[in-house]
Amino acid sequence: MSNVTPVPNNARLDEKDALATPFIKCLLRLMRAQDTFELWQEKSDTDLLCDFIVTRQQRRAIPLIGGPDLEVQWRLEIFYAAVALAIEEQSGLMASPVLTVNHEGFGRILLTAGRLVVLSKTLRDVHRFGFDNLQKLAEAGTGLVDNGLTTIKTYSDVA
Repeated sequence: MSNVTPVPNNARLDEKDALATPFIKCLLRLMRAQDTFELWQEKSDTDLLCDFIVTRQQRRAIPLIGGPDLEVQWRLEIFYAAVALAIEEQSGLMASPVLTVNHEGFGRILLTAGRLVVLSKTLRDVHRFGFDNLQKLAEAGTGLVDNGLTTIKTYSDVA
């Protein structure tokens, strides 16, 4: 397992640093792999990630009652798939996401490596899934990856 330097909670990533994180690199690779018709080939990395940016004002404008549309579900799936891929790359163990979301936008994400659950998180208000900016996206993904790697290191005999 490679050494991962976690991002301190008080440190703020700038856009360049955010794009350089292993999590964001995995997210971009997965998104570009989904582009089978090469429609996003000319898009910059920042433009490609703009769908993950949902400001507080935009979230407030989304009604409380409502289910996630297919685009939001896709973003959620690819976000956690990128977390799994980053964990896999850094630990050498295959990490598999299991995501369930009901029609009201509630659900659960489980990430497993071997017989170990490295991430278990309850999801709510999925229709409002997004981050205030690119830095928050990178910090959230990197935090989940770091937590997963710590769990794998702690319980390596199960993983």
